[in-house]
Amino acid sequence: MGIANVLFGRPLASDEDTQQRVGPAAVIPIFGLDALGSAAYGPEAALTVLLPLGAAASGYALPLNLGVVILLAIVYLSYRQTIAAYPTGGGSYTVARLNLGARVGLLAGAALMMDYLLNVAVGISTGVGALVSAVPSLQPHTLLLCLGLLLILTIINLRGVREAGAIFMLPTYVFVACLFGILTTGVIRTIFSGGHPVPVVTPPAVRSTVGAASVWLIVRAFASGCAAMTGVEAVSNGVQAFSEPVVRTAQRTLTVIIIILMVLLAGIGYLVHAYHIAATEPGRSGYESLLSQLTGAVAGKGFFYYVTIGSILAVLALSANTSFADFPRLCRAIAQNGYLPYGFAVRGRRLVYSYGVYVLTGLSALLLFLFGGVTDRLIPLFAIGAFLSFTLSQAGMVAHWRKQKQPAQGKMLLNAVGATATGLTALVVIVAKFTEGAWITLAIIPLLLLVMNGVRHHYHGVARETSSLAPLEVEALTPPLVVVQIEDWTRVTKKALRFAMTLSDKVQALHVDSGETSDTLAAQWREWVQEPACQAGLLAPELVIVKSPYRVVVGPILKYLRELEAKHPERSIAVVVSELVERRWYHYFLHNQRAQVLTALLTLDGDERIAVVNVPWYLKT
Repeated sequence: MGIANVLFGRPLASDEDTQQRVGPAAVIPIFGLDALGSAAYGPEAALTVLLPLGAAASGYALPLNLGVVILLAIVYLSYRQTIAAYPTGGGSYTVARLNLGARVGLLAGAALMMDYLLNVAVGISTGVGALVSAVPSLQPHTLLLCLGLLLILTIINLRGVREAGAIFMLPTYVFVACLFGILTTGVIRTIFSGGHPVPVVTPPAVRSTVGAASVWLIVRAFASGCAAMTGVEAVSNGVQAFSEPVVRTAQRTLTVIIIILMVLLAGIGYLVHAYHIAATEPGRSGYESLLSQLTGAVAGKGFFYYVTIGSILAVLALSANTSFADFPRLCRAIAQNGYLPYGFAVRGRRLVYSYGVYVLTGLSALLLFLFGGVTDRLIPLFAIGAFLSFTLSQAGMVAHWRKQKQPAQGKMLLNAVGATATGLTALVVIVAKFTEGAWITLAIIPLLLLVMNGVRHHYHGVARETSSLAPLEVEALTPPLVVVQIEDWTRVTKKALRFAMTLSDKVQALHVDSGETSDTLAAQWREWVQEPACQAGLLAPELVIVKSPYRVVVGPILKYLRELEAKHPERSIAVVVSELVERRWYHYFLHNQRAQVLTALLTLDGDERIAVVNVPWYLKT
């Protein structure tokens, strides 16, 4: 069994695709980790903005979270319709492209690509950061831990969708079960205590209220809290990964993910207010995450506390898996329309769009390296790409319903309301977070659009130049002049000459004489080549010897070919290059690579009349 089979599993045939599709139980960990994990940092991001309010900040937790829940419900209803209308997947990109035009579709695609890339870097760094805060001795190895986790996620996703779902099921459902346990216990205690529960472990003390909240502060807090909505679009992008019936399975999966997320956000907002929990300053002494405070206040800091915190850390670190599931599929949809290299649309050994996985891994590794594995400041920027794609998707659905013979007025109104709400939210996030880094996203998205349009322009030019509507021209076909580059008389030379003689009756054997050793090739040519050819009634290859007093080989060959081309403007030239193929990689360093150099130079020269034919000799020892 090879190392590739151990790491990635056996290769899967194309007809095994249906066996790799998964149902809701396994799909939730694949496409829902990002959305569910956002409940761990979305509410905290909102309350962190409200730190200047002191103890009064907890009173805003529930209203802010409910605002996000309402927006989440609107987006959910829209994406249910998107899944039914476009079951082939592609999500916001497909909807926007088909209904609003290619440019708007690319804008949605670029926004989603940025969202997925940020999700990988931030998800991994957040999980590792939490681990480092628990084990400070690991601090010097933060970047190495991030890159190691990125490598593990890459290998898991290259093994295929089904195996990724199976691996992530345990941490996902432990996370959900623990948080539901905390919320249920906390709500029951709050009700029975008349709204004033006594915490098992008292949350860190916060200073008294410092003035009232301004409208702008609330707006900024809401913009940060909208980070809890990232990943919602993942299901609509990966519909084709679901088991049959794909539409119903995808809709059920989306429903489960959204319901869980709504309950988590509402419950966290309610209990944060009931237990008077406020955010602590990130990166400062005494920092404790919001969920850590809430878990300690409800259940204490015993065994259950550590299980809960462990599941939260696991889900945060693994939430990047949603990007690994969706980014390649999004790139595949864009590549099918010619705006990304076609390699993105090709499935690898495990029926995964491997090219997209490789690119996502490389870009994420670069982002982690540039930030030293600490990318927490990028968390609020998630919402920009997410809400931009939400808005374009719902606007596209409005156009979709208008195209129908009998427009669905109710569905159109729902999507119009959703597009307006998410569009306004996107503007709020951009304005609120512009100086905190939102400008970076707004600068990179146009660059992505330029790159994708450049790819499309290239493919369009290639198609225009190579396309033909005329039949095959069979008049005036002339065999080429064949030139065989030889060094001495060997079996390799004989194989190349035999092949060359099948191409044309005009064959030249070109030998470069550097004058360093006595050359008997010319004297032996008559006996070894000319006589056997004459006996067979064939025109013998002509031996051409070019002197090279400075021991240069490739240069004189190129010069001779140009002279030959000038002498015979009516004929094409085929250059036969023989080369040794080594059995072991380290044998490569034991032979000169003149054949590869000559082939590369002739190819790069761009002369349409010269064709290069490689004749390999496979070494058996």
